[in-house]
Amino acid sequence: MIAGPRRPAPANQSPCLSLCPCPSGLLSSTPRRSWRRRPQCAPSSDGGRDPAQAADPQADPAAAGRGVSGGGEYGRDRAQGRGRHQCLGGQPFLPLHLPSCPEMMSSLSLLVSWRARAVYPASSMGNTLRTVRVWLKRDSGQYWPSIYHVMPSPCSCMSFNPETRRLSIGLDNGTISEFLLSEDYNKMTPVKNYQAHQSRVTMILFVLELEWVLSTGQDKQFAWHCSESGQRLGGYRTSAVASGLQFDVETRHVFIGDHSGQVTILKLEQENCTLVTTFRGHTGGVTALCWDPVQRVLFSGSSDHSVIMWDIGGRKGTAIELQGHSDRVQALSYAQHTRQLISCGGDGGIVVWNMDVERQETPEWLDSDSCQKCDQPFFWNFKQMWDSKKIGLRQHHCRKCGKAVCGKCSSKRSSIPLMGFEFEVRVCDSCHEAITDEERAPTATFHDSKHNIVHVHFDATRGWLLTSGTDKVIKLWDMTPVVS
Repeated sequence: MIAGPRRPAPANQSPCLSLCPCPSGLLSSTPRRSWRRRPQCAPSSDGGRDPAQAADPQADPAAAGRGVSGGGEYGRDRAQGRGRHQCLGGQPFLPLHLPSCPEMMSSLSLLVSWRARAVYPASSMGNTLRTVRVWLKRDSGQYWPSIYHVMPSPCSCMSFNPETRRLSIGLDNGTISEFLLSEDYNKMTPVKNYQAHQSRVTMILFVLELEWVLSTGQDKQFAWHCSESGQRLGGYRTSAVASGLQFDVETRHVFIGDHSGQVTILKLEQENCTLVTTFRGHTGGVTALCWDPVQRVLFSGSSDHSVIMWDIGGRKGTAIELQGHSDRVQALSYAQHTRQLISCGGDGGIVVWNMDVERQETPEWLDSDSCQKCDQPFFWNFKQMWDSKKIGLRQHHCRKCGKAVCGKCSSKRSSIPLMGFEFEVRVCDSCHEAITDEERAPTATFHDSKHNIVHVHFDATRGWLLTSGTDKVIKLWDMTPVVS
């Protein structure tokens, strides 16, 4: 969602919007395969052209290779590098703990300096998740609930526009309820309801420039409505339940990530849509999407522990993988002014990636029946094993050159930050000697949030990061030491 201009905030109030079952009260401000899979762009109705340049026949959406994550050989490589996952300098952040709910939050929208974002839904808990609350920070430094509103159905997601103070709430029954908040954030007025889906609403985006409300649901439907008339303008059925939603206002392209690991790109018109292409690169479901409209780059996080950067504006089909988490990536946020990506995961890690460097694509893993360094046969190459009277060896792959090698020829480990490998991974002996100390210089910083993060929002004007986790705690971090 493209945020509007900043509204001047009163000196004594800072609102926080939440959907949670907590009682009224005070908030105190204290791969197992041996082959390598490549990200792919599937053919579509327009030949699979670049979504930012759909009319350009020279656009090539083919993406380059990346590693298989989440298990097997690379899973062990990543686990060995987990020791780097710590706070640099001891305490780079200034956390503000807001113990918000005694039970798991269903959805949360956080507002810092009068700017808010929607979060991803958590599991429903019956009737306990029907409340919408707005918390205001007083002069005493404490947060008080100024609004307590009960919804007719459990809440699953929300979207807030700070310029119009329009709040859209997705419900478990498939309805999207729209409210208008007063200027002092002490009143919430119902505006209209959209009968958008047949089951739980999973994601909502409000596009102010077009007066559109975009949404996805567990019924595998993407829909968009006119916020002025409330009329449904169109829909599209996805291959799986959507878990990520982003929109580019300039080109009217919508990006939908789903549980199958696919990212679908659609071109929206006033009453119809056209499939542009699909990206396939993750081995797990897509859990988060983040769009940079300036550089025209799409970031996708996944349950396979990885982040992929899709260079859509470059029209070359470049796909860069980033490996820095030991658990599923839960949320993404991007600082455009510094070109830094913030990724948070189930491992409690906050990783700040420097995207203002010349990164390299990981090579495609090569297939071979014998080691491409010493020519020793692999264990399935019976003919060469019989001819050479040798026992076959297990196949490995060098992360830098992609060659199929045996264990003796790939006994070394090294980090390759420019390829996205911030942890030490397997490389062949020759590549290990060729990697310089400059190439091993890290391009990301790692920080421990000490809670399982499910949503983040970054306020670039102050350098503050808000995180919410499964520990029912909202934390406010000062990111200026690392994002500047």
